[in-house]
Order: sequence, then structure tokens, then C-alpha cells
Amino acid sequence: MGSVNGLDLGTYGVWTFDFEDQPAGVVRDSVQELEELGWRAVWVPEVGGREAFSLAGYLLAATRRMAVVNGIAQIWSRDATATRGASTLLAEAYPDRHVLGLGFGGKPRKDVKPLAAMAEYLDALDPADGIRRVLAAYGPKMLELSRDRTDGAHTYHVNVAHTAQAREILGPDAFLGVEHAVLFETDAERARAVAREHLVPYLATPYNLAKFRRLGYSEEDVTGGGSDRLVDDLVFWGDLETVVDKLGAHVEAGADHVGVQVIGVAKGETAMPRWRALAEALVPGGDRVAVGV
Repeated sequence: MGSVNGLDLGTYGVWTFDFEDQPAGVVRDSVQELEELGWRAVWVPEVGGREAFSLAGYLLAATRRMAVVNGIAQIWSRDATATRGASTLLAEAYPDRHVLGLGFGGKPRKDVKPLAAMAEYLDALDPADGIRRVLAAYGPKMLELSRDRTDGAHTYHVNVAHTAQAREILGPDAFLGVEHAVLFETDAERARAVAREHLVPYLATPYNLAKFRRLGYSEEDVTGGGSDRLVDDLVFWGDLETVVDKLGAHVEAGADHVGVQVIGVAKGETAMPRWRALAEALVPGGDRVAVGV
């Protein structure tokens, strides 16, 4: 469970935007504590904050065992030659600890078809010996490409039903890593208000709206800030036990690994208290290492 071409990420990992803009010292201290808590993997995006490979290298240098996954490095930000060079260096410098996640992100050119562009990028990226790769994939054709050309797929803001569909397309062997947002709030009105604020940018971009419609959500579900149904499916809220139970549904549906994104953290604070609580619930005791060891 949780293995990308022999690299065990554990069943659950940390998926976070936090390291995009926190001071470098805070990032270092946080990722080191996450490793000490027993988390085997941390996923980091690329959304205009820090460059994907320099951030991955910094996190790898700050830790000793933890895997770092780019989730995702945008293909529009660099050509395949640069990606191959950066990924090869990380694979050599930190054996069995880096996973390259590729995807679109940002605003791809309107005259380019995503599937063809990704296939061409992979053509240019090869040969890429030693580089573990996954693709951000949602639709059937991109999932098939991830199955046939990489180690598997990474999904973001999907429901449990999509996880089951993706597993069917990927088959039993390809890796499936699923991100899911969580919020520690038991009041439904407050929880949905925070979740809707988090979902604002995703309900304003055509490719995300298309994804949600493919998942079976109606026009009413994706307008007006999102229906309760959509919000509850995309953000698991409640107390720790409730959140953990809901995350387990992705594993039951076929996910190898779930990257847990904590939202609802006040500006200027960190999510570390939530990560500590989640580690107690999600990380097997045998995975933990003593602080300072």
C-alpha cells in the first residue's frame, strides 16, 4: 500500500500549500517535525510561490527519510530537458526519496490540447531512468496515459466515487495518490463557510468546473459557492474521528495513498497542531522515530 515503483509513501501523507510562502526556517523546522512524527511523504504544489524543484531539493536536504512529491510541477513552467535534469539530480542525490508529479496547473494555452501536450512532454522527457513519475489525471484518457507512460496518477479535489473509477481504469498495479482537504470544525455552518472560501478558485476555472461536471455534479452544485453536497464531498470536516473515517473511504475505493491537506488555519499560524493529531490517528506507531534520533 502506498508504493510508487517500490518507494513506500505510506497510506497517508501530508499535502500542503504552506511551504509556498512560509519563511525558509519555518519550512525547515516544520518538515523536520513532520518526519519525526512518522509521516513518510510530503506533497508540495507549484502555484506561483516557490519553484518546484528548488523547493523539493530544500525539503529533501532538510530531512533524512521522508519522500518529497511534486504535486505537481507545472509543465508550462519549464521544458522537458530542464525537468529531466532537475529530477535526475534529485534522484541521484536523494535515492528513493523523490517523486516527480507532472501536470498543467496555471493557465495552459488555449490552442493546446492537454492530452497531446502531456504525451509530447513525456516523449521529450524520456529517457528518464531512475525518475519516479506520476501524472495529475482525472479523465479516462489522461488516466490511461498515466498508467501506460508513468508510475501512476495523482488526483486533486475529487470525490470517493472518482477514486473507484480511477482505480478501475488504472488497473491493479499503477499507483493512485489522492489529495483530500480536511477541516477540523464540527459546526456545519462554519465548516461549510470555510470550505466554500477554500473552493472559490476551483469553482471559477473552466477545467475544474469541467472536472466537477464529469463527477456528476449539476450546474446548481457548482454555482453560488457550491452546494452542500459538493462542499461535503470535497472537504471532509468534523472532529478527528469523523475526518479519519471519511479519509479511509478513499483507501477502500482503491487509493494507494491519500495526501491530506489541512485547511482552515488562521493567517500567521501553522497547521502543525493538526498534523500532530492526524499523525496519532493515521501514522502507524512503528513508523514514528524519536525526536532527535
